[in-house]
Amino acid sequence: MIHRIYIDTSVIGGLFDIEFSEDTKPFFDRVENGEFKIVYSEITNDELANAPERVRNYLKGLNSKLKEFVEISQEAVNLADTYIRRK
Repeated sequence: MIHRIYIDTSVIGGLFDIEFSEDTKPFFDRVENGEFKIVYSEITNDELANAPERVRNYLKGLNSKLKEFVEISQEAVNLADTYIRRK
């Protein structure tokens, strides 16, 4: 079973940032080797619209078998609101 890991834009950006690439590159190497499947949402897509081109292109170029797009549901929004309220 391949583990699915939700990522946000900052994780992809970290791949191209000198400060974070040392930690982020091994993660994406494992993704590209099929050890993990990354999960992302429309929030990530919206944020990527303003990201540098190489950051936008990384996710686009990643094999579709290694990534999964998820819709944001009302249930997810409610859960996030609950976490925020309860600190």
